Amino acid sequence: MSHADHHFVIAIDGPAASGKSSTAKLVAERLGIHHADSGALYRAATLARTGRSGVPESWNAGSIVHEARRIALVRSGTSFEITLSGKPVSEELHEPAITALVSMVAKMEPVRAWVNDRMWECAADGPIVVDGRDMGTAVFPKAQLKIFLIAKAEERARRRLLQRLGRMPMEAEIDAETHALRQRDVKDAEQTRQADDAVVIDTTHLTQDEQVDRIVDLARQVKSDV
Repeated sequence: MSHADHHFVIAIDGPAASGKSSTAKLVAERLGIHHADSGALYRAATLARTGRSGVPESWNAGSIVHEARRIALVRSGTSFEITLSGKPVSEELHEPAITALVSMVAKMEPVRAWVNDRMWECAADGPIVVDGRDMGTAVFPKAQLKIFLIAKAEERARRRLLQRLGRMPMEAEIDAETHALRQRDVKDAEQTRQADDAVVIDTTHLTQDEQVDRIVDLARQVKSDV
């Protein structure tokens, strides 16, 4: 494991669109500690590779890691802004083309190792909230608090569309997004693992504030005991 073990780590895992990143960011803000999003790094590595020649079917891990060297993490408040060749790329990370390819990229072990190294670097300076799909299992198995967020696929689809469209989605849109999320769940199954000692929170009927309150309360309880 890494040199960052001794710091207080809150690891939040869960399937796609379970609200990991947005919840983790708010938890970090409430606790006054930093937040690092592993999913954004996988997306950034995917984005970096799309800027070079070759169709996705020809990509290999070595070429992706090579292009990922242009990625930097810049502290911004309690978060880390991702830049590519010095340019902020937050908006580009969630383009449909990146979403379609990121699962393939995230399965490559050298890419996973590159992302894990960046996460350990983020955690090296102090307490942190990290989120992803294997933060509490493969990356920070000794995290003092592990959370696994779940929600019904239909609810995850509704939330994602509401964020993307800025309006209440229609039933047909929710159905299509639910199907896409279930397919994504299958692709990500190998990485989306629940740690044995994780606290499972079903957010299907919770507001985001309720999710954040619950995790912050757990964090304060656990931190007082460590």
